[in-house]
Amino acid sequence: MLEFMPLVLFLVICLVLMAGYPVALSLAGTALAFAGLGLGLEALGIDAHFDGGYLGAFPNRLYGIMTNQTLLAVPLFVLMGVLLEKSKVAEHLLDAMALLFGSLRGGLGISVTLVGMLLAASTGIVGATVVTMGLMSLPTMLKRGYSMPLATGTICATGTLGQIIPPSIALVLLGDVLSSAYQQAQLSMGIFSPKTVSVGDLFMGALVPGLALVVLYIAYVSVVAWLRPQSAPPADRKELMDELGHEGGLGLLLLKGLVPPIVLIVAVLGSILGGFATPTEAAGVGAFGAMILALAYRRLNIQTLKEVLRSTTHVTTMVFMILIGAALFSLVFRAYGGEELVTDLFEDMPGGVVGATLIVMLVIFLLGFILDFIEITFVVVPIVGPILLAMGVDPVWLGIMIAINLQTSFLTPPFGFALFYLRGVAPDSVPTSAIYKGVIPFIGLQLCMLLALAWFPELATWLPDQF
Repeated sequence: MLEFMPLVLFLVICLVLMAGYPVALSLAGTALAFAGLGLGLEALGIDAHFDGGYLGAFPNRLYGIMTNQTLLAVPLFVLMGVLLEKSKVAEHLLDAMALLFGSLRGGLGISVTLVGMLLAASTGIVGATVVTMGLMSLPTMLKRGYSMPLATGTICATGTLGQIIPPSIALVLLGDVLSSAYQQAQLSMGIFSPKTVSVGDLFMGALVPGLALVVLYIAYVSVVAWLRPQSAPPADRKELMDELGHEGGLGLLLLKGLVPPIVLIVAVLGSILGGFATPTEAAGVGAFGAMILALAYRRLNIQTLKEVLRSTTHVTTMVFMILIGAALFSLVFRAYGGEELVTDLFEDMPGGVVGATLIVMLVIFLLGFILDFIEITFVVVPIVGPILLAMGVDPVWLGIMIAINLQTSFLTPPFGFALFYLRGVAPDSVPTSAIYKGVIPFIGLQLCMLLALAWFPELATWLPDQF
């Protein structure tokens, strides 16, 4: 039984997280409890297969986390996203897109998808996107006769694009974890000058799959509108213009709504793709640009700045606390011989690297029903990542596969956070069952994207290879 302690540790962590305890404290507390158990059993002369020497590496791990230049992008991207949320960029975008496409069948659904794509490329914050579009576009869609499942499903799914379309905080965190896993895999193969996985490579690798998802969403809404016109009827442009109350016409609204975020997106992503800046430096450019936009929209004052900085500090502290807890969990897991145990399980698995990758993707998808993407990133990926990479899996392709898989965790009940965000702002007339029913087709589209990536890895690897 004691040789399976790593698996017991993993199961206990999942149970504690499901019980609702804070992620950082759950990871660190459970790891410390199991470390104490291992040291106690060894002191009593019982072979617990526990190597306490691994714990001596924790101070170095802690120092490495706090001085990691890549992770410096997290607070800067969060600051950029919160500033854009406060500057009401989303309102102008939604209004402009609604007027541009609203007169088509399914036009409002297409507008929501395109706005979600632009917000994902400028803020990357799922909660803010879902709440904003839920408050602004859901009442309009329902008033115009859209079916509840289609309207709610489109908003929830579009909000999750911030997970895959760069600059994504999820990709920054995943890049750091995968980089460590890749170095570990190379060292295990006797390569003592290991390469790393850059966040920029993941950003480039995510562009094509992210845009392909947007096309799939738009195609689905268009097909539903064509087959069931009553589910997504066209809206009258003049009525929309009167309802939104904008002066100056469609051209001025498009100029105010589209140009500023597109300029910011080009500045951030263009500097990364062009090789002019690292993701961390580009995050600084984005944060500064978002502040200029907030000033231009006259939305920035001392009170707003306090709220923005408080929110940024809160998110950043949470992420780094989770990183510290995850580092301790990883060391205790390895001290129990967990790495060797998982390696043996993968090597004995039928299908070789294909079978192992399939099982990992299935496990991540199922864990997405009960755990958050941050928890899966810091608990599961450090365990399975080094083994899959040592088996020859491309690190960029694996990162994008995991990112899209984690995207489903926002939509899968019972703990899909996008569902919670929309439920919190949706009218009481919208039943929870309609939200759950609405996201099912979009989960299917995300899984189709996973299958396409598995069949055509070039979707993720082509663009990084060009640069």
